[in-house]
Amino acid sequence: MNRRTRLALVLALGGLLCGCGSAPDPHSSSAGEKPFWRAEFDGAADTRPSARSWNTETGNRDAEGWGNNELQYYTDDAANSALDGAGHLLISARPAPAGSELPCHTTEFCTWTSARLTTEGKVALTRGRVEVRAKMPTGTGLLPAIWMLGDNGVEWPGQGEIDICEVVGGEPRTVYGTAHGPTYFNENGIGGSVTLPADASQAFHTYAVDKQPHRITWSVDGRPYFTLTPSKLPAPRDWVFEQDMHLLLNVAVGGDWPGPPGTSTPSPATMTVDHVRFYGEGHA
Repeated sequence: MNRRTRLALVLALGGLLCGCGSAPDPHSSSAGEKPFWRAEFDGAADTRPSARSWNTETGNRDAEGWGNNELQYYTDDAANSALDGAGHLLISARPAPAGSELPCHTTEFCTWTSARLTTEGKVALTRGRVEVRAKMPTGTGLLPAIWMLGDNGVEWPGQGEIDICEVVGGEPRTVYGTAHGPTYFNENGIGGSVTLPADASQAFHTYAVDKQPHRITWSVDGRPYFTLTPSKLPAPRDWVFEQDMHLLLNVAVGGDWPGPPGTSTPSPATMTVDHVRFYGEGHA
């Protein structure tokens, strides 16, 4: 998600979902379809995800706290993003090492490190479905996210943003899905939410978006909970999603939304990604 001040969201009501354990997700409507791109994260423990598909963004101060006054410094260290040797990608936020002096936007030095991975310039979806099966970290001051940005070369928010899944701070069972565009961004983002039966960190769930012409539908474990069309925007002409969009995965800490971490914030706070799959049309 583009890290701007977001203290509220324009939300549709969500429903209660059935849980999903570590077995293959039986609810996916893409079962039997062949993805045009997939990341399964097979490889030795402590190796980095493939540079053929993934970029690792770094820093904090030069990115102005990632637009949200965040406290993490994104690194390309294996301590923050690496395979676990069991078919998963781990994206971990953890306190910065003593004496690291990583320059921060809101404080002199960042107190946390984390990772932000993107497929920009390498893999993108034009139309179709994105599925990410993951366990999301929960806890005070954490903001893990699975999201997309447009490849149209326009400055945000005209670039277009689709937040596939956000789990904010002290709301460990709530999944937010939101769209941002030229006249609906920050606290005016348009989306919905859904409630899980247990904390998002307790089980794998399949977080997905189906991006079709003039229609975007969010779902968890194959169950849709919000659909956006141009008629729901402040002005239908502000629909910016008929374009290629790339994927981002990150775990943010602190900032305006969700607020500061505390003594109860887990360390490391890890997003465990089982797989990523793109169905439909795009490029890889």
